[in-house]
Amino acid sequence: MAPKVLISDKLSAAAVQIFKDRGIEVDFRPELGKDKEALAAVIGDYDGLAIRSATKVTPSILENATNLKVVGRAGIGTDNIDKEAASKKGVIVMNTPFGNMITTAEHAIAMMFAVARQLPEASASTHAGKWEKSKFMGVELTGKTLGVIGAGNIGGIVCDRARGLKMKVVAYDPFLSHEKADKMGVEKVELDELLARADFITLHVPLTDQTRNILGRENLAKTKKGVRIINCARGGLVDEEALAELLKSGHVAGAAFDVFAVEPATENPLFNLPNVVCTPHLGASTTEAQENVALQVAEQMADYLLTGAVSNALNMPSVTAEEAKVMGPWIKLAGHLGNFIGQMTDEAVTAINILYDGAVAEMNLEALNCSLIAGIMKTISPEVNMVSAPVIARERGIQISTTNQEQSGAFEGYIKVTVVTEKRERSIAGTVFSDGKPRFIQIKGINIEAEVGEHMLYTTNEDVPGIIGKLGSMLGDHKVNLANFTLGRSTAGGEAIAIAYLDEEIGEDVVAALRDTGLFQQVKPLEFDVA
Repeated sequence: MAPKVLISDKLSAAAVQIFKDRGIEVDFRPELGKDKEALAAVIGDYDGLAIRSATKVTPSILENATNLKVVGRAGIGTDNIDKEAASKKGVIVMNTPFGNMITTAEHAIAMMFAVARQLPEASASTHAGKWEKSKFMGVELTGKTLGVIGAGNIGGIVCDRARGLKMKVVAYDPFLSHEKADKMGVEKVELDELLARADFITLHVPLTDQTRNILGRENLAKTKKGVRIINCARGGLVDEEALAELLKSGHVAGAAFDVFAVEPATENPLFNLPNVVCTPHLGASTTEAQENVALQVAEQMADYLLTGAVSNALNMPSVTAEEAKVMGPWIKLAGHLGNFIGQMTDEAVTAINILYDGAVAEMNLEALNCSLIAGIMKTISPEVNMVSAPVIARERGIQISTTNQEQSGAFEGYIKVTVVTEKRERSIAGTVFSDGKPRFIQIKGINIEAEVGEHMLYTTNEDVPGIIGKLGSMLGDHKVNLANFTLGRSTAGGEAIAIAYLDEEIGEDVVAALRDTGLFQQVKPLEFDVA
């Protein structure tokens, strides 16, 4: 059955057509974006939800989203999506961070010009029939120092444009290396130095616990007298009350804001102050940007629903279409390894240690981790997937560690997982053969070569004669057909393991009968999704 997508905000006809051309059923119902009850009533029918800013993806919406796999936001901001609730539900949240970069950067530059030359007030005065030429004395941008807080995608474009305007650019960004800053032609500085030197300050960071009120009262007091502040990033980055006081005192010469702590902003401390330019969150509002993000989100969602490729996800590692082709068998292997050890573990898990060896160590380890953790957690909560598993593991206080190493043995690559509980440790390793099929290659330190079957029976015993025959005869007595068999042992006469491949799931009566023989230390039926 073809995936089904709901578009609950206004997206272009070209974006709708992308879904259709890819064989995805799509319903275009933009009226639902402002009707949460109607959206909640129908969301259970859809695999994907494409939105802009009007639709609010709340926990109550997600509770009804029984089939939902992905929410795609045409734009950068995802404040209207409860990402924690989506992650717990196993729903990928995507945005389109590159479709409106230029548009937003250009708006910041335009706002900087507007506040430097008091253009809105001068325009209003002139429209009113006044000719107050001497009232609107501005400043040049040439030769001024621009402080850029956040020199990532959008901030980097602002830096480039500012240099073209012959401004000196200093940037504060903990993730900006000195080498990258040199290539950009900007000076990397700490925040206090930026505040002390900048004639203009522009913000280009997301709103996080670390960036909230990054220009709070204390930091605003450190700014250079006569500074002008531009915020086209996110409301909440600047203490608007404190800024209004500094504007009134004359310490801050002007401000230009496109975003506010509360939106829609019908009232604000910055409103109606002299030399404050305000726009209603227009950063991405150009024809080109709106079309770009709509097309981009449609392509991303279609790729995920049809091929498993993940782009620009906020709650899951990205996996390109090319990676998905190469990594597909390894992602399956990771899930099977996790599922095997999860089914074998009855106690609470305290830690998961994952080793990647050889070729697999060069792959997207975050995605492999998610698959492996999901395999383990599915034994606790069957509805868990690659998105929700790390969240659930974190909530349970499970410590997860990852190690990668160069090829160390006969296999080009392998994955080994060790689960730690309060009572014991269990480990299993696996690889992918040239036929693309996952194999278990080591269990409890005992080498073995075992394919993954839908219905399997795992046993451990002392390596003595007659065990295999007894196992086979007892399965036969219970009308259980033995399809295949794999053995391994530590040493002659030591611990031995066996994996039996069965045609169907076995009942607890068969398991109990095998345990009652006293020949087996462990008897564990295992089930795997091999589709």
